[in-house]
Amino acid sequence: MSLLLGLDIGTTSTIGIVINTDGGVVTAASRPSQLISKHANWAEEDPAQWWSNVSAIVPELLTTAGATADQIAAVGVTGMVPTVILLDEENEPLRHSIQQNDARAIDEIEAMKQAIEPDEYFARTGGSINQQLVAPKLRWLERHEPDHMARAKTVLGSYDYVTARLTGTLSVEQNWALEAGFLDLDAGRLDDGLIGLGGITPDHLPALRASHDVVGAVTGEAAVETGLAEGTPVVAGCADHIASAFVAGASRDGDLVVKYGGAGDIMLSTSRAVTDPRMFIDYHIVPGLFFTNGCMAASGSVLNWIAAHLAKAEAEEARAAGQTVHAYLDDQAEALPPGAGGVVLLPYFLGEKTPLHDPFARGTLVGLGLHHGLPHVWRAALESVAFGFRHHTEVFADMGLEVGRVLACDGGAASDLWVQITADVLDRPIQRLLSHPGSSLGAAFVAGMGVGALDDWAAINAYVEPDRVFEPDAANVAVYRDAYSLYRETYDRLRTLYPELGKLPPA
Repeated sequence: MSLLLGLDIGTTSTIGIVINTDGGVVTAASRPSQLISKHANWAEEDPAQWWSNVSAIVPELLTTAGATADQIAAVGVTGMVPTVILLDEENEPLRHSIQQNDARAIDEIEAMKQAIEPDEYFARTGGSINQQLVAPKLRWLERHEPDHMARAKTVLGSYDYVTARLTGTLSVEQNWALEAGFLDLDAGRLDDGLIGLGGITPDHLPALRASHDVVGAVTGEAAVETGLAEGTPVVAGCADHIASAFVAGASRDGDLVVKYGGAGDIMLSTSRAVTDPRMFIDYHIVPGLFFTNGCMAASGSVLNWIAAHLAKAEAEEARAAGQTVHAYLDDQAEALPPGAGGVVLLPYFLGEKTPLHDPFARGTLVGLGLHHGLPHVWRAALESVAFGFRHHTEVFADMGLEVGRVLACDGGAASDLWVQITADVLDRPIQRLLSHPGSSLGAAFVAGMGVGALDDWAAINAYVEPDRVFEPDAANVAVYRDAYSLYRETYDRLRTLYPELGKLPPA
């Protein structure tokens, strides 16, 4: 029996896990990470913090697992995609990362639409020109931080960076390249013309690798910093939302995963690449399969914002009761009827990615009265993410795709209220997973497949157990049908106002 290490470079935390090859999770650990948003629509993080977290987590994992470093057969890293990191010629970051949900490059997105016809771009990449792409962000850096761009020798993503720190080998994993907008989907390779849209050359991008490809081994320097054994194989790694959906067991046509993270992901497993400009397309972890999927720029992050800025007194009360502030607010919101007393929240705190692709959109509360309180706002926020998930399922239907099983995972799925609201909004049963350690488990499993310690992709099912099924409540379904219409209409009515708000002096 071998041990495998998975590392997840997440938006709010860095998580590590050790699993064995017999279907068991041995131990896990985490360290917080900070999302930095200094201006409207900005989302950045510090790669040095990720590496510091990794260096602290690995020794803790080895200690709690009662294992020595040489018992780790392989390492895999997962993370946010497509984060943008610029490295200098010494492979050191030149600045903070620009996160996938950053929406600062509004002018550059419009310029890109002039540089290439959207229909041509869609035909080559399977995607649209939107705020998630790397090219507009690089053009923004070229315009506002030319010194950084002049010194940049390499562009890569979050888990690519940590993999490089471990091995000394630069690479980009295929889903980073695909979601970045640099991959020709039909050809399955990096495209020089697409890369050029970002104002960089093909030399700026390292070699393209599949998730389970072994890209190198832990260097002596990384061994000293992390406690891993020098020479331990490291695979290319994987996008966090894809790793999480794979762990959830989505592996057949119609399996739908809703992922309650800092961003809200919704992924539909397909046996062929089905594309639509409103959605994203990704390679599945399992070779030959795909995920047609969407991502809301902010979901759990909205709840965290409410908890941090509007619920300071409630946080104290929660601590006194031995609860998290999130659970405390859930308890208060659960007593309210569906529809949050007529309060509607739009969760567009970082603009919105799929299916709107609107970087001008803003977080919005409508319907407030003096009789409302924080629980109404909290419930409206929970409902808003569920409404966003429903919007995506309607797009799937437009694409001719059928939804079968619905599976819920990630940190926010621990909220009974949130999952029940989603079941009511979607009018579908939702299977929650009991022990879903998240993307880090997927990264560890992929590492095992890469080095041959595991030999069956289906063996991932041994690591996760199902929890309860949330059945939709017919009475709530009817209320949410009307509330969802109001949610959609609120955005439609305000859509042309949002760009005007952006012209006011910045904070």
